[in-house]
Amino acid sequence: MTESSGLDPEDRKIVTLARSVRARNGVPEGAAVRDDTGRTYAAGSVELASLKLSALRTAVAMAVASGATSLEAAAVVSEAESVRDEDRAAVADLGGARTPVLLAGPDGSVRVTVTAG
Repeated sequence: MTESSGLDPEDRKIVTLARSVRARNGVPEGAAVRDDTGRTYAAGSVELASLKLSALRTAVAMAVASGATSLEAAAVVSEAESVRDEDRAAVADLGGARTPVLLAGPDGSVRVTVTAG
């Protein structure tokens, strides 16, 4: 388990962005990723009749669509107890298996940090 108070400021930033998207959009989860240049991409989960994407996969897609070629870190804010395998796989596709993925509760407290792979 990772204490939020010990987070790197850049990791705290993506947790805050993910939390803000979740609250602002009223969605079950928010996510944010940071690319290798320091740019961040934040998204909420998408639930349409023809398209369902988790917040993390949406954030990864936004990064790719914006030209990102690698990721440094990812964060998810959710009630979930773990990060879904398919979400970790999307992060690994762009950032590699060792990319850290932070899972935080709705209050922004990081519960656990796992790797993408």
